[in-house]
Amino acid sequence: MFHTAVVNHLVRRTYEETTAEWTAAPFDNDVKTFRLSTWALAMLSVTGLLYFLVMTGIEYTYGTVVATLAMVEAPTSVAIIKAEVADSEDPDAALLTPVEKASEKTPLAEAEFLVIKAQPITASFRTTIRHLVAHGGRRSLLRGAKAALAFHFMHFATTRFIMFIFGRQRSFEPLAAWVAAIVLSRVNMTWTHVVISENSPKRWWLRLPSIQSARKTVPAMALWATAHQLTVLMPSILFQNFGLTRYIEDPESWGQLPGEGRIEVMNRVLLVCVVGLAVEVLILLPAKVTLKRVQASQLPEEYEGIVPFDRTFGGRVVAESAGGKGVLGLLEAWRSFDWAARIRLVKIYLKTGAIQVAVSVLFLGLVYGELRLIMGNTLDKMVATYAEQINSHSRT
Repeated sequence: MFHTAVVNHLVRRTYEETTAEWTAAPFDNDVKTFRLSTWALAMLSVTGLLYFLVMTGIEYTYGTVVATLAMVEAPTSVAIIKAEVADSEDPDAALLTPVEKASEKTPLAEAEFLVIKAQPITASFRTTIRHLVAHGGRRSLLRGAKAALAFHFMHFATTRFIMFIFGRQRSFEPLAAWVAAIVLSRVNMTWTHVVISENSPKRWWLRLPSIQSARKTVPAMALWATAHQLTVLMPSILFQNFGLTRYIEDPESWGQLPGEGRIEVMNRVLLVCVVGLAVEVLILLPAKVTLKRVQASQLPEEYEGIVPFDRTFGGRVVAESAGGKGVLGLLEAWRSFDWAARIRLVKIYLKTGAIQVAVSVLFLGLVYGELRLIMGNTLDKMVATYAEQINSHSRT
């Protein structure tokens, strides 16, 4: 509603202020510039800002909150003992449980049990959103957002500080980012705890775990940081080795390529995308699941999980007082995440991506409509001019 009102107002002002400019300085094939009024720029800026906020909200709510809950959720199982009617002709006779009846006639081992495994809350977006809203209101959909912003800001600042110490060399940035992630293990673990636990009156920074507890998660954090850097570096290295950076630095060089050359470049871009996706699914995703489950094993007893959650992960977490390490191991964290949960997590990411694509198409149509209102037939001339330039370069 608000955005529609703003767009209508800006379109009306744009018509008043830009029509004269179009008449005085029509679009020329030799000129690649077009002056827009302040109101036109404001309208497009509002649309761009709204798009950014919507996409960020979708990514965080579904791609972070729901995905994190799916990584730690342990669906509950309910055992039901089948009840039988007492041996009496009285219709109002009391029911006897198999335990009571077995005590008179049969052993307990022969009693009938029915085990029902509850469907995971994160099995669908609808049930997850309803559950979160019921337990924390609409704000619960962005639970942990403040801790997330703090972690990303501190990670950026720490990375830049480390690079400053070592002479701001770009080649050192991956290692600096890796070290920064390790240093901020406590903040990252707090972020996870805020997401997976019930609402707490404490501010997120008051929930920072002890250094001893955070130290137990450092191996998992190092694994995730390594996987994250590989996800960034491997496609980037391929992109540079394939010589694709020049088409970004000089976009006109793309128009100078013959048809076969363009097909070859597009195949290289496709290969880079496939490699990046493979690294993210096969390396980064398991590392992220491992990190979240290891961090969840350190959730303090005073906090309850917002979804069904087994603190011991099937007895794999043994307290230090009982001779254990008090933390979930790296291999155990991934192995205990069964295939049903893995498939459910992949579906969450696919659904999130589909929603983002749909929203992007919607906003693309909105921007096109705004440009049509602002520029009129000039938009068609501009598109035709660029298309003609590309065709002329391809023929040469």
